[in-house]
Amino acid sequence: MINRIKTLILGGAAADDGAGSGEEADDLQVAAVALLVEAAVMDGDFGDAERQIIAALIADRFGLGDDAVQELIATGEEAVARSHQLYAFTSVIKQGFEVEDRVVMIEMLWDVACADGEIHDYEANLVRRVAGLIHVPDRASGEARKRAMQRQNMDR
Repeated sequence: MINRIKTLILGGAAADDGAGSGEEADDLQVAAVALLVEAAVMDGDFGDAERQIIAALIADRFGLGDDAVQELIATGEEAVARSHQLYAFTSVIKQGFEVEDRVVMIEMLWDVACADGEIHDYEANLVRRVAGLIHVPDRASGEARKRAMQRQNMDR
């Protein structure tokens, strides 16, 4: 499962093994986590607060246990390290998530951006770019940002 996803996201020929809906869900998970990791590393520091937020978000969103969460985060980190573009991740999200789920994805990105108590300009820029690429309206992204900031007790 994870090896096929790594191949899909990291490049190379994917095995033609009759992709089913379970594998599509796995692809969505890896793409989502890769974007979350990308947001976490944008400010140059992927700290414990961001790592814990990502783990909690994906455990809650995808109903995964600790081992699966850690494996997924590691896969996301590897995907981000090897990829120099957002398109591979955002196209999977745009095609696989309904509009409401894409708004949730943007809110998750804002949660990661807020994890260390401040939103770095690079993090904000990334979230805005992702929102555009996955067709989330500015208003919905702004509301998601406000909710994330309220959860972190941030003023602004």
